[in-house]
Amino acid sequence: MTNSNEDFPYFSVHPYLQARFRTVGRSLAFKAQSREEWAIWREALVAKLKALTGYDTMLPCDLEPRITHTVEFPTYLRQRVVIQTEPGIHMPLFVLIPKDAPPPLPAVIAPHGHISGGKLAVAGCAENPAIAQTIRQYNYDYGVQFVRAGFIAFCPDARGFGERQEAAAKGDILASSCQWINQMAYPLGQTVTGMWAWDLHRLVDYILTRPDCDSSRIGCAGLSGGGLQTLWAAALDERIRCAVISGYLYGYKESLLDLHTNCSCNYVPRLYETADMGDIAALIAPRPLLIETGSRDPLNGAGGLENVYSQIRILQRAYRLLDAEDRLRHVVFEGEHRWDGVQAIPFLQQYLNVSL
Repeated sequence: MTNSNEDFPYFSVHPYLQARFRTVGRSLAFKAQSREEWAIWREALVAKLKALTGYDTMLPCDLEPRITHTVEFPTYLRQRVVIQTEPGIHMPLFVLIPKDAPPPLPAVIAPHGHISGGKLAVAGCAENPAIAQTIRQYNYDYGVQFVRAGFIAFCPDARGFGERQEAAAKGDILASSCQWINQMAYPLGQTVTGMWAWDLHRLVDYILTRPDCDSSRIGCAGLSGGGLQTLWAAALDERIRCAVISGYLYGYKESLLDLHTNCSCNYVPRLYETADMGDIAALIAPRPLLIETGSRDPLNGAGGLENVYSQIRILQRAYRLLDAEDRLRHVVFEGEHRWDGVQAIPFLQQYLNVSL
């Protein structure tokens, strides 16, 4: 007897989960009609997101900062610093400091995304050929771009990258450990997303201790997974006064549920029942926010730019409600998935008061 394809149909769960997304999504969607409703909504969503990500299970500790060495470049210095973000959890980072600008200076946190070697690409460490290639492909050295624009740039290794890779990733500097960390963390009530947001907030704590930084002028800007980190860090901490999210602002359904082979660091249990990405970004209002989108970025999803605009419209409603429409900017550049920066750097300079 010959079996036909009809005897063995393709039983994918994907259509079921697409339908479930449509029926259970966004219990804390942005719907505020007044500033009072906005304040109530914001408090509720921040608390929910901290619970979902396990952020509220993180353990505070002394920072114990150490500057391990300093390298001099023609226009800036590069410090390697290590801080403690939780007991026994240490985050190495590069601090890029302009030589000729008098302190205190505005600070920009520059989190990296994938295929970065952690902080190496963002800090322009092109001695390694693989890092040099990824810098060329994604215009990835935006930490160097920031320091040249007059900021002190903080380029950290996120958990799972660079010096913080798990053992299974060792041997490939461009590899990440997100999947393995989430597989360890989920059953313990934590997530990579929560860890990353917590660590960046501890980095803000560290910036506040540095006399060369102006604590009232702290920004955050990153590409892709660095955009993810910027989104969550700025949404959950108002000490970040200005944000640039590059290559990471789109509807969850098309870009993460449908494109479900994306890295597991994007995924938070029960998140889609609570909010879409535009709702999370709306928590940043009324602080200045610029979104960069590549016109041909495949991560935009099947709907392309319309999937991005669906979330921009949520942001526009929030900024309009708070009389801050001039502080929201969406830049669409011609290209695929990369950092652009053409308008982003002047935007940071404007709102963090750097002389143009």
